[in-house]
Amino acid sequence: MSAVAEIVPVGELPPPGIVPRLMHAATLRQDRYGQPRDAFAVEQVPVPSLGPRQVLVAVMAAGVNYDVVWAALGHPVDVIAAARRRGAAEDYHIGGSDGAGIVWAVGEEVTGVAPGDHVVLSCGVWDEAADDLEGPAGPMGSRSAGIWGYDIGFGSFAQFARVEQYQCYPKPPELSWEEASVYMLTGATAYRQLAGFPPHTVRPGDGVLVWGGAGGLGSMAIQITRALGGVPVAVVSDEAKSDFCRALGAAGVIDRRDFDHWGRLPDIDDGDALGEWMGGARAFGQALRAAMGGGGAPRIVFEHPGEATLPTSVYVCETGGMVVICGGTSGYNADVDLRYLWVRQKRLQGSHFANPEDCAALNGLVADGRVKPVLSRSFSFAEIGEAHQLMHENRHEPGNMAVRVGARGADA
Repeated sequence: MSAVAEIVPVGELPPPGIVPRLMHAATLRQDRYGQPRDAFAVEQVPVPSLGPRQVLVAVMAAGVNYDVVWAALGHPVDVIAAARRRGAAEDYHIGGSDGAGIVWAVGEEVTGVAPGDHVVLSCGVWDEAADDLEGPAGPMGSRSAGIWGYDIGFGSFAQFARVEQYQCYPKPPELSWEEASVYMLTGATAYRQLAGFPPHTVRPGDGVLVWGGAGGLGSMAIQITRALGGVPVAVVSDEAKSDFCRALGAAGVIDRRDFDHWGRLPDIDDGDALGEWMGGARAFGQALRAAMGGGGAPRIVFEHPGEATLPTSVYVCETGGMVVICGGTSGYNADVDLRYLWVRQKRLQGSHFANPEDCAALNGLVADGRVKPVLSRSFSFAEIGEAHQLMHENRHEPGNMAVRVGARGADA
């Protein structure tokens, strides 16, 4: 076997049609779990083989998301141990749940893409033979569903990534590789939350409260709300982020540092503590109505912090409206005062990534220029650990971060 067929340097591609035996990958191993900057190491590992409906993508750039922070920490799930229980042979994990690249090889039953196609990758995966794909939640509600790059290895932090054919979507040609690598996970997640649970979909004029407006999810939610005709109000933690959200289209911005009632609800029998919490929640509601231009309450609350914010979200949501949540970055033990849920007939809806129609719709908005990737910073392949450390410590800039793999620069 020639040297070029054995492995190629990061930033280079083998000749068309040649699949190397080995590739460079930023791996996680159980004995390195801990702070992200120390958990990753670039190793040479075998290029994954393909099943009949799978695709090998030469990764040009990869997006940075919080799921791989969790994977690096080894908490709350040891992703390597979990994969081994499902039958995986590898004692390492390749993260990366966002990416863009060039289709390099395909299985014999693949019909949707061909070698040479430029694609962006979604992270939702499931067993196409599962008997519950047509359930009310769609494929992402299947018992077989998982997240590529977290539940399923061989993610985008490697020269080559193995994906299912349905994970591939056309790359908008005007985007750089880095821009194309950062929007699908957060954008499709946000799109499903805002448009995937009828009748609670964003309509023209609907108020939408967006927590964490300057983050990856929030920056997408603001733009999608605007594209659908809604009125987004963002919650942020400093003035620079306020300006950032307004530039994206937020009708108003609230600084959460102006309030201190965050966290779990006090015991209902503790009248003083509950009264103090209610005072904070009412003040936040007043600020929210002012940010919406003096209008009513938000019909949809776009949630993901969880423990710190859910009590307030349920309180401020419009009667008959929906609080839709896709995560719990501030904690999982969130409280709800059920009186506001049932008397005001509000909906508390869980949402997990997106189904193919959501991904396609989001990709269409990006291709049309109605939603733009918010690329804050690009890192080299060797800096993957540092990028995740910044995210872990919440020191990253507003928007989304990318890692260059095959791409050499912003316009490669």
